[in-house]
Amino acid sequence: MPDTRTQRGPHPKDRECFSARWVPVLQTAVEDLSWLLSRGYSSRAGLKLVGDRYTLRDRQRKALQRCAASDADCLERRRKRLEPIALRGETVVVDGYNVLLTLEAALSGGLLLLARDGAMRDLAAMSAHYRRVHTTRPAVELLADFFAETGCAQVIWYMDRPVSNSGRLKRLILEIVADRQPPWRVDLTDRTDHLLSVSPHVVASADSAIIDRCKRWVNLARIVVEGALSDTWILDLGESQER
Repeated sequence: MPDTRTQRGPHPKDRECFSARWVPVLQTAVEDLSWLLSRGYSSRAGLKLVGDRYTLRDRQRKALQRCAASDADCLERRRKRLEPIALRGETVVVDGYNVLLTLEAALSGGLLLLARDGAMRDLAAMSAHYRRVHTTRPAVELLADFFAETGCAQVIWYMDRPVSNSGRLKRLILEIVADRQPPWRVDLTDRTDHLLSVSPHVVASADSAIIDRCKRWVNLARIVVEGALSDTWILDLGESQER
């Protein structure tokens, strides 16, 4: 079914699923699943084992899956992660929908998660349909402001061609950044994940499959949210365990 929402705010069940009484349970569940992943358990098997142990609901299990990571994966992802100051003079390739949906959620009061690897992720489920919402333009403008401040050389924004309305979103982005520096390029592709994974440039994404394969990455959504949005609903389900 096409996405007809006009905002990316919290799911109706999120206030209960992620209320204060559930936070310590979910943090322990992330720790347990990460322990299993570190010892070779598959994500699917570990998620069922831990989810059943704590009687987690579907939304909670999705959060658990997005926040847990093995010790080895956390170390490697942190090793490759760059800070904003390192972007000066660099070309940044952006995982378009991954970054945009997180910022749209942040601007709409949706839940954001801090994962064990330090990445910020949302609970949105990307489908074959994308619908522009009232926070789309402000989200792109925040990104344009950020890139202007970093002094990076170029922004290349990749989006999945098969997703509906990608062409319209491309035109909107190019309109917003028409007079901005650095220059932006927006590409619609049929192999976004592959292009990001093999790119020699800095990759902006929080997709674990992509950041595991790319050479360097920046947690763009987290940097922008923490730098520009003070009242965002952020739940730390894993990063604090690593400090």
